[in-house]
Amino acid sequence: MPDDRPTHDTSHAQDDRPTQEHRAPQPGSPSANPVTCRAGRRTGLSLEQLSVFSQPDYPHDIHPALVPGIGIDEQRRRYRLDHWIFAVAGTLTVAFIAWGLISPSGVGDVAGAVFGWTMDNASWLFNALAAVVLVFMLIIAFSRYGHIRLGRDGDEPEFSTFSWVAMLFAAGIGIGVFFFGPSEPLSHYQSPPPGTAAAETAEALHTGMAYTYFHWGFHAWAIYALVGASVAYAAYRRGRVPLMSSIFRTMLGQRHTDGLPGRIIDIFALFATLFGTAAALGLASLQITEGIGVVTGATLGTGAVVLVILVLALAFIASAISGVARGIRYLSSINIVLVLSVLGLVFLLGPTMFLLNMLPSALMEHFSTMFEMLGRSASWGQETVDFQAIWTVFYWAWWISWSPFVGIFIARVSRGRTLRQFILGVTLVPSSVLFLAFGILGGTSIWMYRNDAPGFEAEMSPPEVLFTMIDNLPYAQWLPIVVMIVLSIFFITSADSAAVVMGILSTSGDQNPHRAVVVFWGLVMAGVAVIMLLTGGDTALTGLQNLVIVTALPFAAVLVLIMVAFVRELRTDPAALRGIYAEKALADAVVTGIDSYGDDFRLQVGQSPPGAGAGAEIDSEHEKYTDWYRRTDEDGRPVEYDFETGEWGDGWDPEEDSRE
Repeated sequence: MPDDRPTHDTSHAQDDRPTQEHRAPQPGSPSANPVTCRAGRRTGLSLEQLSVFSQPDYPHDIHPALVPGIGIDEQRRRYRLDHWIFAVAGTLTVAFIAWGLISPSGVGDVAGAVFGWTMDNASWLFNALAAVVLVFMLIIAFSRYGHIRLGRDGDEPEFSTFSWVAMLFAAGIGIGVFFFGPSEPLSHYQSPPPGTAAAETAEALHTGMAYTYFHWGFHAWAIYALVGASVAYAAYRRGRVPLMSSIFRTMLGQRHTDGLPGRIIDIFALFATLFGTAAALGLASLQITEGIGVVTGATLGTGAVVLVILVLALAFIASAISGVARGIRYLSSINIVLVLSVLGLVFLLGPTMFLLNMLPSALMEHFSTMFEMLGRSASWGQETVDFQAIWTVFYWAWWISWSPFVGIFIARVSRGRTLRQFILGVTLVPSSVLFLAFGILGGTSIWMYRNDAPGFEAEMSPPEVLFTMIDNLPYAQWLPIVVMIVLSIFFITSADSAAVVMGILSTSGDQNPHRAVVVFWGLVMAGVAVIMLLTGGDTALTGLQNLVIVTALPFAAVLVLIMVAFVRELRTDPAALRGIYAEKALADAVVTGIDSYGDDFRLQVGQSPPGAGAGAEIDSEHEKYTDWYRRTDEDGRPVEYDFETGEWGDGWDPEEDSRE
């Protein structure tokens, strides 16, 4: 039986024969405005010159290539606490905390054993994943998918470019900048990565900075961009809830996404967020405790660190209960100003001329040795394995752990941008800021160490390096207090944001989870931070690193699947379909036109014989193209919907629903 649905072919050259073709309206003509197109046609907001007649074979009488996209705020859902996820994740984490309080050494032994197995058997996965994700995201950015919008056709970015860049900057500057910024380059200078340079030489200086940039730069933000782009696309282009499982709807199907496989994915994301953020809170508490010791002159131990965590956790709970989310956002903005001020002071009061010479040299060293650094693995020997356990693999695991948290944040502020804008902005802007910050802090600490500044020794903890560096700056006796304020605000805002993300993951995607759920996850996060510190014993950082790497392993596998699922989503996107139609139609039209009329031909749109048009190779009625935009009510029952007017068949109004 011949296919009688309309296909669209632009391969007709100009002639004088009468046809029933609809010619593309010329610019400036009344018919060029899509508002004047007759109601039977459905058009995307950006398609002013393309018309497709509605067919009953398509959901809501709209061709899948012309669906303008669906935003999460125009969907109908009934949010609720997912008792299965909450019970499993909550029970396991509370049990972990109880185990850690009863037997911290037992937790440390088990974590150490699993960590050793992970390093011996899966460190290659972290290294390979960091490289593959960066390449994958760059390919997406510069491919035909780069112009796809993270929103409906015609949506404009929700925030200005300046505000968007500022928020990316805010996400890129955190606790780790002050913890590792002065100490990591100095550590690499004192003990360079195996097989690179002699210790405490000019080569070690530049190699150390290059490795620091390698750990904190493009690869980290490519991981965030992968999760962020996937979540933003699912929520603002496909109208799904901002859950990790939503990314896999096309790959697994709705039944599995809403069932056990989807819940397992969300639990992995929840655990990754929990332990990754708890590690950051642990680092902040270590540094704040060191700062208190510097200011007061007291010697403080693990008990003081735990007390700092508990006090700041109470501050977080107060903010969550009082609902001062707007105030927290203002504090975050103030914090960014304070961070930039601290960096500026270190640059001006420190070795300014040395930094001006070192920064570009270190950046060029990073670019020239990036592939060599990527190639380091266990095959280089045990020394390389030990180095990567402390540094490289730990960082890849940490970024993977933070990716659900940071990804959902940057997805929220990037609605309306194209994939190309999103990927390049998220990958390049924060990385550039971090290169500058680490260059200033790390370069200053190395310069002071080389010049025998008071207090600098061969063996120093990261918090000691920071406050010793500040102590050697002139006119900066007050700066430790500012740094502690900055770290405290980072602790509170990070805990607040991460707890909200975990609340979203455990409440079926509710973007405003109940405060009790948020507080619960905040308390659990603080408890996990305490246990992670206690399991490290005398070297608390070891406990943090071991557990981050172990808990990030399952979500590393999820990231691999996200890349596969994301490509499958993009291949069936309306904009991608339009691109396929356009390429086929244009290629056929040009060949036919030249063959028939030489130089004297032009293009016009007309109906082709069945199976001979631009979409002949695409089964546009297949469920992989059409199922995602079928509208339902809160209970999953089909409801008619008019994509042109935005009216629901049963009269539901999203604005009235949001006011209730």
